[in-house]
Amino acid sequence: MKITVKDMSTIAGVSIKTLYHYHKIGLLLPSEVNESGYRYYGMAELKRLQEILFYKELDIPLLEIKQLLDEDSNRVATLKKQEELFAWKIERYQQLIHTIKNSIDYTRKGENMDNKLMFKGLDTEDEWKNALEEQITHLKDAYNVDLNLDDIDVDKMNVMAIESQNFTDTMAAFLRTGVKYNDSRVKEVARKHLKFLNKNGNVTNKEDFINQTTFFLQDDFHRDILEKQQTGLVYYLFVVAENL
Repeated sequence: MKITVKDMSTIAGVSIKTLYHYHKIGLLLPSEVNESGYRYYGMAELKRLQEILFYKELDIPLLEIKQLLDEDSNRVATLKKQEELFAWKIERYQQLIHTIKNSIDYTRKGENMDNKLMFKGLDTEDEWKNALEEQITHLKDAYNVDLNLDDIDVDKMNVMAIESQNFTDTMAAFLRTGVKYNDSRVKEVARKHLKFLNKNGNVTNKEDFINQTTFFLQDDFHRDILEKQQTGLVYYLFVVAENL
């Protein structure tokens, strides 16, 4: 199957100039470039373009999209991740729509809206700090560790939170369905998680992963969070880390 640049542009609703730019930065390479310099694409490139455009709708920069797609060649996993990001965005927009409707109602009545209600649904540094308050207090009281939350990247925190939840959900499902800790599927998921962390600025090797899961085993606060999700999950994560 050969798709020309013009046909690709028509099918996907993007400009030919955009496709050339994607080629230039290595985001979307043609499957073939003939002697005359004409570019041709196949079904694999069409699918990748779909994934690129989904990420663009999520306002993710092109270079970051390239990184995300290059590190995860599993189309189903990529689409699932995008689905969850869109679900989060939809929920956020629904909250904002609700806030807008409330603002309209209060304005029509000539009443002042409560300050907290005015900004409900906006993801801010303060919202993240509030969400992490209990954990921050625990780490300070138990280990005299101060988390520096002076400059929170909200978007990055949301992406990292989704990745973390995806990872623990998958591991909990493996444990629940009787998949052994040394199964190749479990190791692959764990390796991809570590790769994601490293690609996104959280340098984590096998030893770091073992230390982290050991801490979860020993610390009541974090152990309880994971055990509420799935009984035995903390120890399962520990042996997964040791056997990578």
